[in-house]
Amino acid sequence: MAAALTEQTLRDARARKPAALRELYDDFAPGILGYLRSKGCEDPEGLTQEVFLTLFAKLDSLSGGLRGARTFAFSVAHARMVDDIRRREREPATAVFDPELDSRSTQSAEESALGADTGVASLLQGLTPQQQEVLLLRVVADLSIDESAKIMGRTPGAVKQLQRRALGILKGQLEGKEAPDNERAS
Repeated sequence: MAAALTEQTLRDARARKPAALRELYDDFAPGILGYLRSKGCEDPEGLTQEVFLTLFAKLDSLSGGLRGARTFAFSVAHARMVDDIRRREREPATAVFDPELDSRSTQSAEESALGADTGVASLLQGLTPQQQEVLLLRVVADLSIDESAKIMGRTPGAVKQLQRRALGILKGQLEGKEAPDNERAS
């Protein structure tokens, strides 16, 4: 068991003698760490280190001997605990997505648009890559014909033509899929 701290230990710590600084740390740290843990701090070990950095920097200006040093150390620990709580209140809590815990029974909008046979993805598969790109730039990205032409390295007329053909193909696909339903209804 370590010997009790003395006022001489504090004087040596003020003189920056490593052994005295270590004795102060060994005596104060368990209580400070326990205090921060009991208050629910996120990183009590890190906060304890911050307390000692502050304590060691202020040793020369402390009054009240060992008792004053201990009081100061715990007041710094309390301030770090309050700062930790305030920081966590300002930051939103992050939650990791676990697909096993996702209990939704309906598809998301993305799944229903891209995942179904009648979805956008299956309709776009009937188009050439250039036609797909034109529709994505014009409809999804909401770009003008000129902006789309610049991105694709084509003339505005070529973009218009690709878009017209792509929309014609999509219209035919949709009418073709709706035809059987309409014929059943008649």
